[in-house]
Amino acid sequence: MSVFQKVLLLLAIVGGINWGIYGIWGFNAVGWLLGGSLGWLARTVFIVVGVAALCLIPSLFAGERPKTETGAP
Repeated sequence: MSVFQKVLLLLAIVGGINWGIYGIWGFNAVGWLLGGSLGWLARTVFIVVGVAALCLIPSLFAGERPKTETGAP
């Protein structure tokens, strides 16, 4: 997994946790931290998290790469 995919996964996890908190307690943590759900900063984070989740979709269908031996030139 590349660093880019790890960052995407981290953003998707943050979004998932926020949805879980919202579903259980009705509290939007990202909106609260960034000045309200309709603030430009919170909306930007929501967009970035959504794009990250969309970028991860192809990885669901990608097969695992074969492992190579380490130390080979």
